[in-house]
Amino acid sequence: MGRPVTITIPHQLGKAEARKRIANGFGQLEAQMAAASVTNMRRTWSGDRLNFSAQALGQTFNGGIDVGEQDVRIEVDLPGLLGMFAGKISGKLKQQGVLLLEKK
Repeated sequence: MGRPVTITIPHQLGKAEARKRIANGFGQLEAQMAAASVTNMRRTWSGDRLNFSAQALGQTFNGGIDVGEQDVRIEVDLPGLLGMFAGKISGKLKQQGVLLLEKK
């Protein structure tokens, strides 16, 4: 059983702009994660939810990003060994999410 990580990030962008920023910013996240030996990144949109999966340390993890009018909810299920890094991963996701969703 995996260890779930859930982060909610408020924003003032509206759903359409937040979705656009996440779609555009996910490519940057993939590049950063590749540098940290995360491979096989896959992503698909289903309405206002971005589902994704990837592999690290030989384990596959899954997650989703739900884009709302006033917040974004990120959920990641970290299996086995990856669960030990849940705090660090959660902090990094929140930090990057806030930067991405800052009103500019």
